[in-house]
Order: sequence, then structure tokens, then C-alpha cells
Amino acid sequence: MKNKWRMPHPATMFFLLTLAVILFSWIFDIYGLSVLQPQSGTEIRVQSLLSPEGIRWMLRNAVSNFTGFAPLGMVIVAMFGIGVAQHSGFINACIRGGVKNHPNQKRIIIWVILLGILSNVVGDAGYIILLPIAATLFHSVKLNPVAGIITAYVSVSCGYSANIILSTMDPLIARTTQEAALDTGVYPGNTGPLSNYYFMFISTILIAIIVYIITRRQLLPSLKEADERMEFEGYKPLSRKERRALVMAILVGGIYTVLILLATFSPWGILRGVNGGLIRSPFIMGVLFLLSLGAGIMGMVYGFSSGRYKTDGDVIEGLAQPMKLLGVYLVIAFFAAQMFACLEYSHLDKCVAIIGADFLSSIQVGSVGTLTLFILFTALINLIMVSATGKWAFMAFIFVPVFARMGISPDMTQCAFRIGDSATNAITPFMFYMPLVLTYMQQYDKQTTYGSLLKYTWRYSLAILFAWTALLIVWYLTGLPLGL
Repeated sequence: MKNKWRMPHPATMFFLLTLAVILFSWIFDIYGLSVLQPQSGTEIRVQSLLSPEGIRWMLRNAVSNFTGFAPLGMVIVAMFGIGVAQHSGFINACIRGGVKNHPNQKRIIIWVILLGILSNVVGDAGYIILLPIAATLFHSVKLNPVAGIITAYVSVSCGYSANIILSTMDPLIARTTQEAALDTGVYPGNTGPLSNYYFMFISTILIAIIVYIITRRQLLPSLKEADERMEFEGYKPLSRKERRALVMAILVGGIYTVLILLATFSPWGILRGVNGGLIRSPFIMGVLFLLSLGAGIMGMVYGFSSGRYKTDGDVIEGLAQPMKLLGVYLVIAFFAAQMFACLEYSHLDKCVAIIGADFLSSIQVGSVGTLTLFILFTALINLIMVSATGKWAFMAFIFVPVFARMGISPDMTQCAFRIGDSATNAITPFMFYMPLVLTYMQQYDKQTTYGSLLKYTWRYSLAILFAWTALLIVWYLTGLPLGL
């Protein structure tokens, strides 16, 4: 894939973004930019990173900013399990057994898209686990693996709020919405985790169709030249020993899954929270580790059963294999971690978001126009502040009461927010997992930059944003229930 964007290396890009945050924090601190936090009424003021205290903070926290970077530990833990599953040949055997001699490109693309959209059931695991698997799946049916990474990435990121079942974000967002409705006293606080379920169920189908159409008609043709240069060795049938090892690994994986489900949903479930719920429970908080452990166990069973593994040293070699890939990721993640930490310290993102929210709430253009502007505003703010719960923590207390006075329910306001919050995830350089996505792509194209990714993802984001917004407007005008 020839890169014509001539953008800097991802690590350099995050370094330059850090410098930009430092510069803007200094400028806005000079002008005394500050806002009031809507929920508590406390003042939030831009803090300069070029002040004596700011400089001391950067020096004191350079290491902790990196080691405390949220995706870092999750990526390393997840890659252990994936490494064993890949090194042992388990993933390759699954693909060979599933695809066989009849590669079906359409089916593979659909499966990657659906798994990406539905992956929010287990939080952010889709970014870490699905992307490298999608690359392998695409390659197995003679498609460019980079296209697999991009397709999986836009499915996970742009479809982060949509699902056919309850996701980890539903109860968190709903709780904030309910608090905002109750505190303002302008609307009954009856928003629950399933308050947007019907709409998000249909949205899953809509997003899947959009991603599939763009992938088939635009992404794959644009990567066709690079795809033709990819060497494909064909399919080697599974031997009897490999089939037996694969069955054994899948059987052990099934037993492991049943044990986890029993430990979570049975009356004596030890993986539920103290109050018996799943929010902040050991299951939800440790789901990425559980997935990695399951993949590692199946990989080990397959490795020893197939003869690929002889001793524990072979397993350790499988655990260490992803470290070669993570070498590039760690370099990118270091500069990304400094940028995110500096942005949080300066309060630039919060101040810009609250100022914009206050301005938007003062505009009167009718309920339909207001909802549309709100979605577009959220999509724009999401480019610099990607945390959905972080944005909604203050935006709910601004927009829920304002919209309620216009006759727009908190459930509808929350639904509009989730559209804008998800649609532009694929194009923002401030996405927490952007360093990992670029690292995965650089496995197949060393010239990959953020511009290379943006070149393909902007179509997905715009199409999903406009189509999803149109669906909500139709839903609002027809008065259909959003959920339970």
C-alpha cells in the first residue's frame, strides 16, 4: 500500500500532538480560560504546562504517565494469550478447518463486522483481540490483511454503542442520565440500562450494512494493488493428528467457558459484584484476562496434542512471541501516554467541551434541529475527548434538563449522545487504542501512518454519522419506543 500522505511516524505524531497541547495550555492559561463544572459548580481552569509547576509535573510523572497508560497493561495481558494461540498453530488450525478449500470472502467480511460491533459486550477487548484475527481471516480468503484490520477497527469503534444485547456501557451511561434527570427535577428519572435497546438493536443492522457496503465497494478495490502483491500459500488440509488436537482444544475451551459462566451466573457465582450485579464485578473488570487465559489454555492444549509443544519452554516461547510486535507498540504508546496525560492535566478538553455545550444549549432551532446539532456537536467533541463516560458525566447535566424543557426525554437525549460519541471514534487521533491499531497495520505495511488509516476510515465515519442520525430523527418523529 503506497502512502501518499507523507505524514510522520505515529510516535512522532503523538510527540507533535503533545507539543501542541503544551503550547495551547500556555496560551489559554495566559487568557485565564475557565469554566464551571455543571454537576458540582466547581471552577475548571486551564493549567499551563509551561509554568514552573507544569514543568515539574511533566518531569515527575513522565514514567508514571507511561506505566499508568490504561491500554498498556490490557494489551500486554491480552497478547500473552493470543501469542500462545498463534504460536501453537491453534488459530491457524481453526481457520484452515473453517475455511477449508471453499473460501467465502463475503462470509468472512460479515463475520468480522458483526464480531466487531458486538465486541462492546466485553468492553474494549475488540480493539486488542479481534484486529489481528481479522487480518488473518482476510488473508485466509485472499484479501488484504490491512483491509481486515481496518474493517474490524471501524466496526468496533463506530459501532461501539450499538448491540443486540446489553453491553458494559449501557448501565454506566444510563446511571448518569438518571442522576442528571433527578437532580434537575425537570423529568422523571426512570432511565435504565435497556432504555435504548430497541433503537440500538436496529442500529446494529444499519451499521453492519454500511460497513459491509463501503468495505466491498471502496476499501477492497482501493487496496487491490497491494492485495495482488500479497503472497498466499493456499490451504493445507488438517492432518488427522491436527484435527484431533483441534477438537481437544475446542472441548477444553468449552469446559473453560462453562466454568466461567457458572462462576458468574450461578447462585454461588463468585465473579459477580458484592451486590450481586455485573457492574464493576470481577467478571466485567477481568473479562480481558479471562479471554486471554482461555485463548492461552486452548493454544497450549492444541500445541501439546499436536506435537508442536514438547516442554514448558515452548509455551514460554509462545508467550514471548508478541513482544516483537509490542516493541514498536511500546515506543508509540510512550508518546501517546504523555499526550493523553498532558491533555488531562491541562483541562483543555473539558474547557472546550463545556464552552461548546453551553453555547449549543442556548440555540433554539426546534427539537429536530436541536437533536441534529447535538449529535454533530458530540461527534466533533469526540475528536478530542474520546471517553464516553467522561463526556457524558458533564454533558448530561447540561443537555438533559435543557432538552427536557423542549419535550425531549432523557432517553432520547442519551441516544443522540451515543450516536455522536461512536461515529467519529474511527477518525480521531486521540483514540486510546490508536497506537495499537497503527502497530497492527505496520506489520503488513511499514509506511503506515495515521494519515494512511484516516484515508480509509473517514468514509465509514461520515456515512454512519449521517445514516444513524437520520434513523434517530425518523424514530423521534414516528414516536417509536427507544427501549424497555
